Amino acid sequence: MPPSLQRLPELAQNLWWSWHSEARELFRALDETLWHETRHNPVRLLHEIAPESLARAADDPDFQRRYTAVLRAFDEAIRGARNWCAKRHSALAGSTVAFFSAEYGLHNSLPLYAGGLGVLAGDITKEASDLGIPLVGIGFMYPQGYFRQHVNSEGRQEEVYEQIDRGQVAVAPVTAADGKPIRVTLALTDRMLHIAAWKVLIGRSVLYLLDTDLDVNAPWDREITHRLYGGDQSARFLQEIVLGIGGVRMLRALEIKPTIWHGNEGHTALMMVERLRERLQAGVDFDRAVEEVRASTIFTTHTPVPAGHDAFPFPLVETYVSRLGNYGAAVDPYRERIYSMATHPAAWGPAFNMTALALRLSGYVNAVSRKHGEVSRAMWQDLWPGLPVDQVPIASITNGVHVPTWVAGDVDQLHRKYLAEDWIDRHDDTVLWERAAAIPDEALWEVRRKLKAGLFRFLRDRVRNRWASSRADQAVAFGSLLDPAALTIGFARRFATYKRAGLILRDPGKLHAILTDTRKPVQIIFAGKAHPADEQGKEILQSVYRAARDPAAAGRIAFLEDYDMHAAHWLTQGVDLWLNNPRAPLEASGTSGMKAGMNGVPSASILDGWWAEAAGRGNGWAFGVDAEAEDADARDAAELYRLLEETIVPLYYERDSGDIPRGWLQVVRQSIRTITPAFSARRMMKEYVEKMYAPAALGSATRAKG
Repeated sequence: MPPSLQRLPELAQNLWWSWHSEARELFRALDETLWHETRHNPVRLLHEIAPESLARAADDPDFQRRYTAVLRAFDEAIRGARNWCAKRHSALAGSTVAFFSAEYGLHNSLPLYAGGLGVLAGDITKEASDLGIPLVGIGFMYPQGYFRQHVNSEGRQEEVYEQIDRGQVAVAPVTAADGKPIRVTLALTDRMLHIAAWKVLIGRSVLYLLDTDLDVNAPWDREITHRLYGGDQSARFLQEIVLGIGGVRMLRALEIKPTIWHGNEGHTALMMVERLRERLQAGVDFDRAVEEVRASTIFTTHTPVPAGHDAFPFPLVETYVSRLGNYGAAVDPYRERIYSMATHPAAWGPAFNMTALALRLSGYVNAVSRKHGEVSRAMWQDLWPGLPVDQVPIASITNGVHVPTWVAGDVDQLHRKYLAEDWIDRHDDTVLWERAAAIPDEALWEVRRKLKAGLFRFLRDRVRNRWASSRADQAVAFGSLLDPAALTIGFARRFATYKRAGLILRDPGKLHAILTDTRKPVQIIFAGKAHPADEQGKEILQSVYRAARDPAAAGRIAFLEDYDMHAAHWLTQGVDLWLNNPRAPLEASGTSGMKAGMNGVPSASILDGWWAEAAGRGNGWAFGVDAEAEDADARDAAELYRLLEETIVPLYYERDSGDIPRGWLQVVRQSIRTITPAFSARRMMKEYVEKMYAPAALGSATRAKG
């Protein structure tokens, strides 16, 4: 590395670059072809780049100027003392928030996420950095991550697992001052389970990824952390032991002393049990120990779908608890009480329910939208016998998305021109967004056209790759016949049954009439993965794929294979309309529509999750009937067709003499103006601080003094 570029590796090793365009453009400028070949991974780029490319950059005054500016901004972001948390919550700024999650969506180079839960966790760590919230994350270093999706000629999903080369991504082994790896152990009945960790820097935030893939472990123990959500119930429970118990012990080994503990979904419940064990082992009475744990614990529940809540047979749990060697010494006298805290007989029968356990061991609990809060309070009311449903202590903090990560560069430039140069620093200020009225229709339409053109370039590149890999027969299904001028609908979801990916396909005749109207054509791009064990989800995906290959659709239905964060950027920015039609009230929140909305893509959605709060402001369309109705699917599909035919499609194609759809752009502008501030991760994290973190920190400080 030339001396004048010596900090490039430091910059590459901190994922701060992933949400700062100037930093990404700096790496791209070194070698644009290699930047694309490495899938926008600067660590790998610096490993593979030719020395002459670095030398050329070192001698380029313009590159040096950009390099200096980026490093100045980086230093201010990482080391600067001026931030929202320090100014508004100085007591919290001196604490540590330990955030536990089974998955994190940070960047494509680290595929440690399956879907929305992980991408949300990634957005939380990024926004915590931006606001100066002292957050330390705990997760897994899955060497195989989540699967890459291939769809065969029959439309069947095939899962392909690729090994992460840890030397080529922004992770580093966690070591002591002497350079030796830091490891913690769990004593099983006949062996020791060793756990190492990898460190990921995310701006100011730090993430520690637990890893059992060590030579010292038995072969079957090395596989515990191999894959996200893999294996049977036994493997899943062992993963949750590693995450919860191993995660707490890793923080202790690192001499990190969290004041606040935040569990992201029920997978994290054993973090609370381990801390309870610590207090019991210190001689604290059980009831007092429970209260001490609860006082500093926040828990976020994410779904009303029963399958989303891990519930394990008691014999399985008992087997593992008994295997944990000396673990039971402090806990054994209270084992039955702990087991009772993990039960929800009315819904799950005799099972060890991780969510029920977390709810009972957390002093601060939240759902992820207002409607989800109502659903969750009713769902878990039995845990608080005799308490009216509206008094069940489950609050709601609606999810938000990290604006700097998800806003398009062209939208950013538009806002810098018409809102304020520093709009990104105050994007949750609703007053700022009143200036959106001044954005000319012509400028707004030009940005929307550019983003759509970018999406179609991305799709063409994907089709070429499929063609080159001897899969030319699938080119139509993957979008080779899509028309850049047609109204384009995006539907990108996990292929779970309740998300109803096939709803718009329910009446082929009606749909084809809408799609193939020669004057006002419409097309649909589907994307998403089914869980490897979800056969129903795979069948729905297959039906969508077959619809995409049906000649009657005239190439106006496409399936985007291997949907990931990179593809999500193009799709949420480039389509014209975002479709979401879950079976209410099973959508806890949803965040993809937020990403689309802030980029000027209105939603047509069922009034569930976040959209129940966002709709009704001229920023999109709502539809749907009572989910309990016998023919709810048929009626929802009929209403969607009617909405498209009578309202959405005509509005999109209503143009003035300059071919500008001014009525449509009113909806686009309202989408940007109403969604960006209200559904940002900044608003969300400020709510977490003020409603959860700051009170918990105050309570912990009070207890410490007492």
